[in-house]
Amino acid sequence: MELPSLSEIKRYRKRLGITQTELSKKAGISQSLIARVEAGNVDPRYSKIEKIFRALNELKREEIKAGEIMSKRIVGVDIDDSLSRAVELMRNYDVSQLPVFRKNRVVGSISEDVILTQISRGADIRNMTSKSVENFMEESFPSVNLNTPLSTISKLLENNKAVLVIEKGEIEGIITNADLLKVLR
Repeated sequence: MELPSLSEIKRYRKRLGITQTELSKKAGISQSLIARVEAGNVDPRYSKIEKIFRALNELKREEIKAGEIMSKRIVGVDIDDSLSRAVELMRNYDVSQLPVFRKNRVVGSISEDVILTQISRGADIRNMTSKSVENFMEESFPSVNLNTPLSTISKLLENNKAVLVIEKGEIEGIITNADLLKVLR
């Protein structure tokens, strides 16, 4: 088996979101050896490196995937719907963001944050509610496939309110921070 470069170990470990200690336990070698390998201070035996990469591969296969944590109920709003309709859907379904559709195709997103920002800037609330969602829309949520690992999804959620799960061009689900918290149960 041809192994990747030793410099890849730290990158793989970080992508999986595990510590050196967790990797050392899985690989059956000392944490200090992993630290020295990642720092480039030691040239370990092939058998030790093979154990590290085997453990990394096993951890990658064990990682939770998008299809396991997504919410299958996708609540969205049409681009031509009024803002009051979007607010009503958010309230009824207890969500703080919605994908925006145009003929079953995602064209953007809308969130409580955008609406509240408009209100805090002094927008006329009565006038706002009759305007279409298009006037308040942000860019679309990023999308992933069913097999995207949790580590990738959590990185996307650092800068986005939701992630859409799309398979063969169809939206299968949505993932928000609330879905990530469910994983901890």
